[in-house]
Amino acid sequence: MANQPQITSDDSASRFLPLLLVLFMASGFSALVYEIVWYQLLQLTIGSTAVSLGVLLATFMGGLCLGSTGFHRFRSALERPLRFYSFLELGMGLCSIVVLFAIPYVDRVYFAAVGYGLPGTLLRALLCSVLLLPPTALMGASLPVLARWIESSPRGVSWWGLLYSGNTAGAVFGCLCAGFYLLRIYNVSTATYVAAGVNFLVGATSFVLASRLPSQVSVPEKVEIFVLGMGGEASAERMSRSSVYVAIGISGATALGAEVVWTRLMGMMLGSTVYVFSIILAVFLVGLAAGGAAGALLQRFTKPRLAFGWCQMLLCLGIAWSAYNISESLPYWPINTFLSKAPWYTFQLDLVRCLWAILPATLLWGASFPLALAAVAAPGEDSGKVVGGIYAANTFGGILGALAVSLALVPWIGTQQSQRLLLVLSAVSALVVLRPYIRESWSRQTAAWLAVSALCVALLAWIIKPIPGEVIAYGRQSAVNLGQSTIIYDAEGRNSSVAISRWSDGAVGIDVNGHVEATTEPYDMKLQRMVGHLPALLHPHPQSVLGIGFGAGVSAGTFTTYPSIQKITVCEIEPIIPPISTRYFGAQNYSVMNNPRTHIVYDDARHYLLTTREKFDIIASDPLDVFVKGTAGLYSKEYFEAVKRHLNPGGMFTLYVPLYESDEKTVKSELATFFDAFPNGTIWANTRSGQGYDMVFMGQVDPLRINVDEIQQRLESPDYTSAAASLREIGLYSAVDLFSTFSAQYSDLQPWLQGAEITTDRDLRLQYLAGWGIDSQLETVVYNDLIKYRRPPKDLFSGSPQYTQQLLGMLTSFNSDTEP
Repeated sequence: MANQPQITSDDSASRFLPLLLVLFMASGFSALVYEIVWYQLLQLTIGSTAVSLGVLLATFMGGLCLGSTGFHRFRSALERPLRFYSFLELGMGLCSIVVLFAIPYVDRVYFAAVGYGLPGTLLRALLCSVLLLPPTALMGASLPVLARWIESSPRGVSWWGLLYSGNTAGAVFGCLCAGFYLLRIYNVSTATYVAAGVNFLVGATSFVLASRLPSQVSVPEKVEIFVLGMGGEASAERMSRSSVYVAIGISGATALGAEVVWTRLMGMMLGSTVYVFSIILAVFLVGLAAGGAAGALLQRFTKPRLAFGWCQMLLCLGIAWSAYNISESLPYWPINTFLSKAPWYTFQLDLVRCLWAILPATLLWGASFPLALAAVAAPGEDSGKVVGGIYAANTFGGILGALAVSLALVPWIGTQQSQRLLLVLSAVSALVVLRPYIRESWSRQTAAWLAVSALCVALLAWIIKPIPGEVIAYGRQSAVNLGQSTIIYDAEGRNSSVAISRWSDGAVGIDVNGHVEATTEPYDMKLQRMVGHLPALLHPHPQSVLGIGFGAGVSAGTFTTYPSIQKITVCEIEPIIPPISTRYFGAQNYSVMNNPRTHIVYDDARHYLLTTREKFDIIASDPLDVFVKGTAGLYSKEYFEAVKRHLNPGGMFTLYVPLYESDEKTVKSELATFFDAFPNGTIWANTRSGQGYDMVFMGQVDPLRINVDEIQQRLESPDYTSAAASLREIGLYSAVDLFSTFSAQYSDLQPWLQGAEITTDRDLRLQYLAGWGIDSQLETVVYNDLIKYRRPPKDLFSGSPQYTQQLLGMLTSFNSDTEP
């Protein structure tokens, strides 16, 4: 018939299969670059909460699922698969460029809609659908359409699996290239153009090949004696194909669920930087690619369904291996990352630890996909339909697994029980696949085998232990801090894990995701209260406050000591933090959570600020450290401009910025961006034993003028008794003491900041700079370098000679002490 595709059985066309594999690897490279870029851009809009990321992930994978089931049905995909594939690649490149330019415009509609009170979750889903479904559907269609070119046969099915493996291998390079090069050296625009260029090249090459090759090729069988996969299965097995789809769906659910859990735990252990997340994702993809290649070859020499079932059974062991190592082994490896100042050595250690813990299970998940393909394939079937069905089932399962684990299971039963459940589900998947064999060979021996297997699964589940509190508290420095403090409480929330630690000197700390967030140590208490006291004292009559991040609640609690403040709104991403902090830091934060003036909003801070219509007299920001993945959006020029728009006339903004675990480039970028938005801003230091430690950036629209006498009189008035007492508790007994922490203003630091990078939403290289310098111990060096540029602030302070001369003397004396 005229419409039937042309098939050739000679070697001429099949010789192009390796080239096709290389092209599909390049396509996988582009897909991962896009995924990382889109996640970064869209998180800035819809936020970084678990709900937002769940919606984003579901939309992304939903597009893959949609494309895998729909596009191979197109007539042109049936008749000329290679040509249709070339159009898919060209479409991906064009869509990615459209998304890059469309996001700012769609953002405005989204912000306006949320600002008028429309349902946020629905709008998140709508925004993601509009932007991501078209390109991800094209991505999802690529494997089924490309597989349509290869006839369904034992060696043909093997090539389907190799295409899957090659695409995943390309994704590894895309992940590492984006995370360690394109986004670190350039920006999202450059990364997008590079990936789109690769798509265009792949599309053009495929188009040329399509004009020279037949519409379908059959791969000659060279080792007939070993071909057992097709036509060699049990009759009951061939009649129960649906169970294979169910099993590969469960496999996808356990794979993505485990990825969510292990990324959270390993990220916490290794530092939560963008580099760590790139390494974890790359290792996961390496396992899938290598396992996929092994499964594609294995299916030719064994019964695919039987091998698929054993892969799922062995996954119980693989999941137990990963869970055991993450909780019981890796935290106690004697590693001190501060011993090396070269990030590459740290990354090598991170890579080794990830490979050791995660690779075994990912190899089995990778092998499961081609084995499932071979288990349902039959001679003469529509290749695209078979591949699309298995791919869709696997992807749909992945959506369910990722959403269930991130949004429900972890906050409900924790990571330990979630991993146990995933292990049991893998055993169920194996049982579903092997059911035909069990039914046909049922005997007492079979029953005994099942009983022993169930016992082994229960034993493996039992050995999975919870993540140690030390890891939640100290992350990558767990081994160094082991035994130096006592973990008195820990909990896992939807977005973060939290621990409360007590040190030998009696100090208590709250630790979030492997990093100390706040402590009751005097130097930490001073900083936390300075974030609140500076703007509250300098504003003539503050009434409304927005606090970004709850932490220990100390900064927000500081505002309760000011009688004029009527409303304190605190935006916190993790719901479990405020009650825990209130329990252990109630005395230090004045039980701010229970204060009738306090209103807590649980949302991503940037998302809340960009969507609320409310304005404030003071905005005080105490975010996570900038090296933490996703935090750089709270340091961008666009964010600072949004802060200005939400300040009432005369309003003030304070931002906590650490100098420890940072370096000069990072601090300069933070300062340059801040001053770009707040040219009248100032910076204030919190030193530790006279050495650099951390700082408070303070910005306002108009030039700052401080009358020291007025502030001192305010502190001495009866209405400010509580505020003055709060300052005395941190060693600041007067206005002069408080203002002696002044470090510099923009006019002082302009020479020092020459060439510093301005952070924008399109160029979040700050998180890459910060992640690169996370092991630096340069806080004193950076601070002393900065303070050398400070000039006598003649126009900043005014008042009686008694106070101004004393203050200027203190500042001048400190400058002299820091001279080389």
